[in-house]
Amino acid sequence: MSSFFSFKKLFALAVTLLVWLWTCLPAEAVLNVGDEVPNYVRSQITGIDLHGQDLSKSSIAGATARDANFSDVDLHGTVVTLADLKGSNLNGIDLTDTLSDRVNFQKTDLRNAVLVNMIASGSSFAGAQIDGADFSFAVLDSDDQRNLCKIAEGVNPVTGVSTSESLECLDNEGGYKPAMPGS
Repeated sequence: MSSFFSFKKLFALAVTLLVWLWTCLPAEAVLNVGDEVPNYVRSQITGIDLHGQDLSKSSIAGATARDANFSDVDLHGTVVTLADLKGSNLNGIDLTDTLSDRVNFQKTDLRNAVLVNMIASGSSFAGAQIDGADFSFAVLDSDDQRNLCKIAEGVNPVTGVSTSESLECLDNEGGYKPAMPGS
């Protein structure tokens, strides 16, 4: 009877371990029947190469996509909330009209990116390259806006808007015009 009980425990432990391993495996974005775009929600896509793809209106919310290649990707209208994009290549990306709050944009390449109307409150842009990025009408934390104004250079090749103008910078010393009077 005790060997049967041990086998039962061992079997239950093995099944539990397999279920746990299955849920920890990196998720792959797939198009399900009726889906128009892939969904990367809570996916582990570190190092993925999506260069030049149209992923508009998809979602990468909660995804870990460090050191990934999103250069020239169309992500307009997406949900990018809580994603970790640290060190990723976002050169030329279109993040127009995205919900990108609490995203880790640290050390990303955002050169020539279009970030018009993006909501990026609670996000971090520390160490990001932003030459030629267009942040027109983007909602940023005031500290991020101030710090981005210190490094703002260039003109976006798609929109023709200068980075410092899009960030509403007053000068190259980190001055900026608050979005709301009295802010």
